Amino acid sequence: MNAAPEDPLARERAHLSASRAALRAMREDAQALDIRDVTANWVNAEVLRGQLDERIKALADLSHTPLFFGRLDFLHAPGAEQAEGGEGEQFYIGRRHVHDADGDPMVIDWRAPVSQPFYRASKKDPLDVGLRRRFGYTGGELTAYEDEHLTDTTEAEQVSRLLQEEIERPRVGPMRDIVATIQPEQDEIVRGGLGGSVCVQGGPGTGKTAVGLHRVAYLLYAHRERLARTGTLVIGPNRSFLHYIEQVLPALGELEVRQATVDDLVAHVEVKGVDDAAAAVVKGDARMADVLRRALRSHVTVPQEAVVVVRGSRRWRVPAYEVEEIVRELLARDMRYGAARDALPQRIAHAVLVQMERSGEAPDDRVQDAVARNTAVKAAVKAIWPPVDPAKLVLRLLSDADFLGAHADGILTPEEQKTILWARPARGVKSAKWSVADAVLIDEAADQITRTHSLGHVVLDEAQDLSPMQYRAVGRRCTTGSATVLGDLAQGTTPWATPSWDEALAHLGKADAVVEELTAGFRVPREVIAYASRLLPAIAPDLTEVSSVRQSPGSLAVRHVPDPADPAEAVLAACVESLRNEGSVGLIAADARVPVLAEALRAAGLSYLDPGEETTPDTRLTLVPASLAKGLEYDYVVLDEPAAVLTGEPDERTGLRRLYVALTRAVSGLTVVHTAPLPEALATA
Repeated sequence: MNAAPEDPLARERAHLSASRAALRAMREDAQALDIRDVTANWVNAEVLRGQLDERIKALADLSHTPLFFGRLDFLHAPGAEQAEGGEGEQFYIGRRHVHDADGDPMVIDWRAPVSQPFYRASKKDPLDVGLRRRFGYTGGELTAYEDEHLTDTTEAEQVSRLLQEEIERPRVGPMRDIVATIQPEQDEIVRGGLGGSVCVQGGPGTGKTAVGLHRVAYLLYAHRERLARTGTLVIGPNRSFLHYIEQVLPALGELEVRQATVDDLVAHVEVKGVDDAAAAVVKGDARMADVLRRALRSHVTVPQEAVVVVRGSRRWRVPAYEVEEIVRELLARDMRYGAARDALPQRIAHAVLVQMERSGEAPDDRVQDAVARNTAVKAAVKAIWPPVDPAKLVLRLLSDADFLGAHADGILTPEEQKTILWARPARGVKSAKWSVADAVLIDEAADQITRTHSLGHVVLDEAQDLSPMQYRAVGRRCTTGSATVLGDLAQGTTPWATPSWDEALAHLGKADAVVEELTAGFRVPREVIAYASRLLPAIAPDLTEVSSVRQSPGSLAVRHVPDPADPAEAVLAACVESLRNEGSVGLIAADARVPVLAEALRAAGLSYLDPGEETTPDTRLTLVPASLAKGLEYDYVVLDEPAAVLTGEPDERTGLRRLYVALTRAVSGLTVVHTAPLPEALATA
C-alpha cells in the first residue's frame, strides 16, 4: 500500500520547529562557552565577554517573529554552472542565519547574497529561481504558504495575497520590520554599498523609514568589522519617533545601533529658551558658520614681543616678526583653532632648535618637546592664541551687538543681526536661556575648535525639516563615513525646511550622494493618498504624486458637522467607530485643541495614549498633536478640524504641509471631521 503524499504545510511546520530547536542549540552553545583559558588578561576577557553576551542576545528566539518567511528553490546550485540537468538547491529565507549541528544552513539571513533573488526575481527575470514560496503566519505559527513558479510560462503573474496581507496587517505596538515585504526598488537601496551616500525622497507610505533601517542592518551584515570600529547612528526627529522605530533593528538581530535626535547630538548646554521663527531661520542659516569662524579667529593676536627661552646658561630668542610669520602661516592653513593652537608651541620650539643647531648643538625631538613646554613658550601661546570656550563664544555673539556686528559685517544684514541678538543678555553660560538653534551654533563652534568624532554610517530620517546648520551638525558626524538621508520635501513643516535635496546634501557635506525617489505606496490606501495629494501643487509642485498599490473603497470619510453643540462629540463618535476595527487608532488634532480633546476623551471614559507609548489590545487609541504626527502611522486615523491644523502654523505653506502629514498617517482608513471650511483644494469634489 502506497503512503499518502506528505502534507506540504506539515513539512514546512516541521522545518520551522527544527529551525527553532537549532537556534536554541546555537544559543545554548554560546552560553556554554568558557572563555577563561583563551584570554591573556582581564581587559580582553571583559571585551570578549561583552561580545559573547551580545551574541547570546542576538540568538534569542522571538516567539512572535517568524524565523523564516520565504523559500527559494533554485534550478541549479548557486554559483554552479547552469548546465542542462544540473541539480538545484533549496533555501529558507529569514531574519537571521540558523544552522544545524553539522553546520548546514537551515535558515539563510535575508541579507546574504543568495537571498537577493527572493526580492528581485520575476517572471521576466527569474534569476535561476524555479519556485518562490511565501509563508503566512498568525501569532508566530505558520498557517499558510503561497507559491510562484517563476519559470512556468503558463502560470499568470499576480499580486501575492500573503504579501498583501502582511503589508496590511494591523499595527498594534511599535513599528515592525518589513523584511518579508521589501520590494525590488527598495531592495536596491537597502543593498547599496557602504562607500556611497544615498538620499531617499519618499512620499507617505513608500516605506522610506523602513528602507533606511534595513539598510543599516544590511551594512552591518556586509561590513560588520569595519562598522564595529567606526559605529553607526540613526537620527530621528523626536523621542516619540525613536521609540516607535526602536524595535526594528533588534528584531533583525542588530543590537548595537545608537539612536538619537539632532538635539541629543548638540546637547552641550541645557535648552531652556525658544526662538521665534525669524531668529531661528537666521541662526540656522549656513552663513552663521562664517560668522563663528571670524569671531573665533579674532582671539588670535599678532605677537608684539620676542619669545625668550632659557635653557641652562643659554638664552634663545625668537624675534617677534618670526613668531608673527609662524602665526600667519598657521592661520593661512585654515586648521581648526585648537589644532593650530597645539601646533604653535611646537613651531616656536622648532625655531629655537634651528638656532641651537646653528650654534653647533645636536638637539633631538625630546629637546623640542621640552622647549615647547617651557614656561615662556606656554605664556606666549596663551597670549597669542588663547583657549576659547565655544559656549562663551556664542554667548558673546548673541549678547554683544558690537562683537556680533564686527564679525557678521558683510555676512548678515543689520536687520538679521538685530533679529538674533538677545533682548536681555545673560550673565553666563549656565544662566542663559539657550534655544535649540543656539545649541547647534555651540556645536559648530566646538567643531571649529576640535574635530568632531566621525562615524562609519549615519541614517538621518525626516531630514527635510533640518536647517542648514543642523545638516552641518549631522554631516560632521560622518565626514569619514557615509549617510542614508530619508525624507519627503512635501512634509517639510519648519520655516527653515529645505527647498531641495541638492541644497540639503551640500550642507551635509555629501553633495555627491545619489538621490532616489520612491513613488510606489504600500501603506496608505489609494483613496486617502489621492485626497491628500490635492495639496501637492501648493506645497511641493515638483514632486511626483505617490501611486498607491492598495485600493480600499470606503477608506476615506469626510464629515462636515455644522455648528455642533458639543465640538468634540462627532470626533469622539468617529474614534469609537474606528475602534470597532482591528488595529491602532490615531486621533490627530492641532496642538492647541489637544487639551480640549483629552478632557473630552476622559469624560467619555475612552482611555488613550500619548505619541510614542506602545499600544496594547486594551488601549489602542493615541491622541496625537499634529506637530508630532510625522513618521508615525496608525491603522485608522481620525483627523479633527483641518482648518485648525492649518492656522496653527506661522504661514499657509507650512500649515498645508502639516495638514498633508496628518492626512497621510492612516494605513486602513481616514475620517476627517470638520466644522470650519476645508482648504480650497480639499473642499472641491
